[in-house]
Amino acid sequence: KTDFINFISDQEWKSIEPVSSWFGPSSFLMSSMSALFQLSMWIRHCHGYLTENVGIPVWGSYAVFALATLFSGLILGLVS
Repeated sequence: KTDFINFISDQEWKSIEPVSSWFGPSSFLMSSMSALFQLSMWIRHCHGYLTENVGIPVWGSYAVFALATLFSGLILGLVS
């Protein structure tokens, strides 16, 4: 706590370079990273639903996601 107070009172914050706009919280890069983390949480939720509620074995859930990845890659490849 005292280090933080000294940091502010001695104005040491003026000597620190600002964060690049690439790494700012509202930049495209950080928004994309946030979307990837949200996607991973959604996939985890779907995996839990498939294994616990539907009763698909773990390897079956992995197979479903592998096939979904392959087909989405095929569709994106054809579109582009």
